[in-house]
Amino acid sequence: MGRSDGDLLHKTHTSHTVLSQTPGKLVTVHAGVVGADLPLVFTSQRDRTRMSPGSLALPEPGDSLFGERSFVGQDWRVTLLERLRSISLRQRVTLLFVVTGLLASVTLSTASYLTARSYVLQRRDEVVERQAFNNAQLIRSQIRTRRSEAFELISNVRTEQGGFAVLHLRPENLFFSQEIRYTQNTFPTELVDAALTGITARQRFNIDGQPYIGVAVHIADIDAQYFEAFPLDDEQRTLTAIGSALVVGIIVVAVLAGLVGVAVGRRIMRPLERVSEAAGDIAKGGLDTRLDSEVDPDLARLITSFNGMADAVQTRIERETRFASDVSHELRSPITALAAAVEVLDARRADLNDRTQQALDVVISQVRRFDQMVIDLLELSRLDVGVTDLHRETTDLAPLVRRIAQRYGAEGLPVEVESGSDGVAPIDKRRFERIMANLLDNARIHGAGATRVVIGVLRDDAHGVDRPMVFVAVEDAGPGVTVSERARIFERFARGSAGRSRSGGTGLGLALVAEHVRAHGGRTWVEDSRSGGARFVVTFSMEDS
Repeated sequence: MGRSDGDLLHKTHTSHTVLSQTPGKLVTVHAGVVGADLPLVFTSQRDRTRMSPGSLALPEPGDSLFGERSFVGQDWRVTLLERLRSISLRQRVTLLFVVTGLLASVTLSTASYLTARSYVLQRRDEVVERQAFNNAQLIRSQIRTRRSEAFELISNVRTEQGGFAVLHLRPENLFFSQEIRYTQNTFPTELVDAALTGITARQRFNIDGQPYIGVAVHIADIDAQYFEAFPLDDEQRTLTAIGSALVVGIIVVAVLAGLVGVAVGRRIMRPLERVSEAAGDIAKGGLDTRLDSEVDPDLARLITSFNGMADAVQTRIERETRFASDVSHELRSPITALAAAVEVLDARRADLNDRTQQALDVVISQVRRFDQMVIDLLELSRLDVGVTDLHRETTDLAPLVRRIAQRYGAEGLPVEVESGSDGVAPIDKRRFERIMANLLDNARIHGAGATRVVIGVLRDDAHGVDRPMVFVAVEDAGPGVTVSERARIFERFARGSAGRSRSGGTGLGLALVAEHVRAHGGRTWVEDSRSGGARFVVTFSMEDS
C-alpha cells in the first residue's frame, strides 16, 4: 500500500497496436487521476495508424457513406455530357442552384456532424476512463487483503446499466465475471491479449449488434487485469438524431435551392422569352414590334441591339416593298399604252397577213400577262405593308364557290360539303373570291381544269392550338405536284417543274392565295387527290376574330 496512485497502473512506453473488430484509429490518452498513460487500442483491420487525442470516431452504420471509389468509363461520361447539353437553360440554372446548395449543405452538415461526433465521443471517453480507473483503484485497494474473495469483489463493482466487468488474477490465472453471460470471451481477443501483456488499452466492439467500448487496465501492484465494458447506446442515438436532423436539413436546403433556381431561371428567361415572342411577331408580319427598355445594363444592351436589328429589317423590307410598288405603278402607264395599241392593231386584224396576225397574238397574250403580273405585284405590295383590311362575314361557302366558278368559266363544277360540316365560315368575301379565282385559274392552266371542290371541317394544331378549321379543297385533273416542289410552290415567282413553267401564268397566283389565307388565320398546302391530280387545300378559322 506504500505506492502512490501514480504507480497503480503499469506504464508502458512501448506502442502496441491491437487489431479491432470494427474500423478505428489508435489514440493515446492520459489516465488523469491515476497518473498513468492509457494507450487507446482502436485500429482498423487494414490500417495501423496513430491519431491525436480527441479524434476518436465511433464505428457506426454511417461510416458506410464513404464507399469505395467507382471508376466510370469514358463512354458513360460522354453520355452524361450529352444529356447535360440537351437540357434547357432554365433547367441548367435550376440544376446549378440545387447542386450548389447540396454541396454547401453537405459540406457544412458533414463538418457539423464530425464536430458533434468528436465532442460526444471525447466526453464519453473521459467518463469511461474515469470510471474504469476508479473501479480499478477500488479493486486494487480491496484485493490485497481479500484476494480469495475476488468473485465477491468484482460482483460488488458498480458498473453502468448495461455494462459489465471482469477481473483476471495472473498468478492464479483465473477470470472472475460480474455476470455469467458476459465473460472474458465477450471482450475482443486483441484487447484481452494486450492487457495480459501489460498494456492498458480500450477498444470498441459489438455485442449482438449493440456498440460497446471496452477498457482493459493492467494493475501491476497486484499482478491483475481489470476489464470493463460500457454501452454506447446513448451516444449512438444522439449521433443518429444529429445525423437525421442534418439529412433533413440537407433535403430542405436542396428543395429551397431548387425553388430559388426556378425563380432565378424564370427571371433570366423572361427577357429571352420576350425576345422570342417579338421575333415571332416580326416573322408573322408585325414589323413594328419592339421590346420595352430594361433597367438592367446587360439586358438593356440586348434590347437595344434587338430593336436596332428590327429597325434595320423593317426599313429594308419597307424599302424593297416600296420599290416593288413604285415599279409596278410606273409600269402601269406604259402597259396601258401598250394594251391600247395592241387593241387598235387587233381591231384591224383583217388588214394583216397571217404571219403578222400570229405575231400580234403573241404580243397580245404577253401584254395581258404582263398587265396581270403588275396587278398581282401591286396587290402583294399592299398585302406586305398591311394597307388592306379584313372584313369578315359569316358566309355559306358552297353557293359562293358556285357563283365564283361560274364567273371564272368553270360552270357546273361539282361543289361537295362533307357530312359533319355546315359549310359556313367567317370570311372576307372579296379576298375569298380572289383565293378561289387564283386556285381555279391555276387548275385551268396547270392541271387540265378543276374537277371538284370539297368543303369540310378538320382539326388544325399547326399554331400550337388544337382548333377546328373550315377547309376548301380544289382538285384538278393534272399530273399533280411532286413532293419536292410542294413547299416552295406557294413562293413568289415559283413555277415548279419545267412542264408547269411552260404552261404560262405569272408565278404570283399561289403566292397571293397564301397571303390572303394567312390573313384569315389559316394555312395553305397541296397534296395528291384521289384521282391522281393535285389537291390544293386552304383553311379558314371558324372564329370571327
